[in-house]
Amino acid sequence: MTVEAVILAAGEGARMRSTLPKALHTVGGRAMLAHVIDAVNALKPAKIHVVVGHRGEQVKASLASDAPLNDKINWVTQKEQLGTGHAVMQALPAVDRAATLLLLYGDTPLISAATLQRLVAVADEDEGEGGLALLTATVPDPAGLGRIVRDRHGEVVRIVEEKDASDAQKQIRECNAGFIAAPAGVVETALAQLDNDNAQKEFYLTDIIAGASAAGVKIAACQPAAVEEILGVNTHADLARAERIFQAAQARRLLEQGVCLRDPARLDVRGRCEFGADCVVDVNVILEGEVVVGEGCRIGAGAVIRNSRIGAGSVIDANCVIDNAVVGARCQIGPFARLRPQAELDSEVHIGNFVEVKKSRIGRGSKANHLSYLGDSTLGRGVNIGAGVITCNYDGADKHHTRIGDDVFVGSNSQLVAPLAIGDGATIGAGSTITEDVAAEALAVGRARQKTVDGWTRPLKRRDGK
Repeated sequence: MTVEAVILAAGEGARMRSTLPKALHTVGGRAMLAHVIDAVNALKPAKIHVVVGHRGEQVKASLASDAPLNDKINWVTQKEQLGTGHAVMQALPAVDRAATLLLLYGDTPLISAATLQRLVAVADEDEGEGGLALLTATVPDPAGLGRIVRDRHGEVVRIVEEKDASDAQKQIRECNAGFIAAPAGVVETALAQLDNDNAQKEFYLTDIIAGASAAGVKIAACQPAAVEEILGVNTHADLARAERIFQAAQARRLLEQGVCLRDPARLDVRGRCEFGADCVVDVNVILEGEVVVGEGCRIGAGAVIRNSRIGAGSVIDANCVIDNAVVGARCQIGPFARLRPQAELDSEVHIGNFVEVKKSRIGRGSKANHLSYLGDSTLGRGVNIGAGVITCNYDGADKHHTRIGDDVFVGSNSQLVAPLAIGDGATIGAGSTITEDVAAEALAVGRARQKTVDGWTRPLKRRDGK
């Protein structure tokens, strides 16, 4: 049986008190809707229909560059916000009536592919009878959730929203998780019977349960592996809770892979990361985007690594920022170093405290240990960059390149004014401003001659204060 999914993501999310569409608020650095699409994609559906409404174009534009979208996505617009049942109606014309239809929400970022697979399997078991599968959860505090109403035989007969529930129904702890799987034809028939006779004057998707039950459709309920999976995000408090649950899961995954986390509660993974064996990660580290860390690496406290690769055996000391960079094997970075986009370090490179590298390639064994800026440059092997050295790469209009050969020594507090080439084995005297190319093995000194003025007296402040 083929599977199609309808993800409801049209809500404004008024309780978020934000101009950002609710589905685009992030968990683990990615939009909530992207997480839901990931889970659905794992089922290899024939089609995914995403229903958008409030700022729908913004949702589509944002997800195009973040979620693993493909030609299976069918964007559907709900022009009027008339309820969840009405939202599904907008997608139904594009659904294959022979498919099993999975209905879910874009603000449930923790749902797992395994739970969705189990829900679809339950629906397919009863396919011959036209059955419907409903995801439910038994929770200690059901406030705000729709309650599952069963008959005296224990069969599910309907879902009642809390605003419409009686006092007795509010005591029910089995709640609607918001996920349904059923043959598309069953969903279509049930949707056709919906009305908006309720407190909100909306067409509730949950009302199809009562309609299906009245029509004799068999309704089966199953529950997620963990109740946290069904957490729906409606407020920033919900979002913060979802973030911590997500991060705890990421930490568990890394621990199971053999990564030593000094404190699993103080790590944030905002993307996808891979670690080799025997890595140690200190507290308050943030990993964003695609991060690959080789075996035997150590990452110090407070480091931020974004879309970067770290070679085996490298040490990233505390409070470094590595952004879209490549670090070779056995490098020593930091503390307080910054590698900006297109920084590429070969093996055994040392980048020390308060050194910034941008759009530069640094050869094996080269060192810049203190207070330097290397931008738009190429450094050969074994180069030594003294404290306070900068490549002056910007003339106010354009960027220019500096090329430094192998085994070059650049003395402290020197300025290398690009475009510039320094030959192999050259030496730059401390405090120099170099504006012309330097030949191999040459000594270049570009600084004012020191002058001592005899008999000079320092000015004194007048006693009258003037």
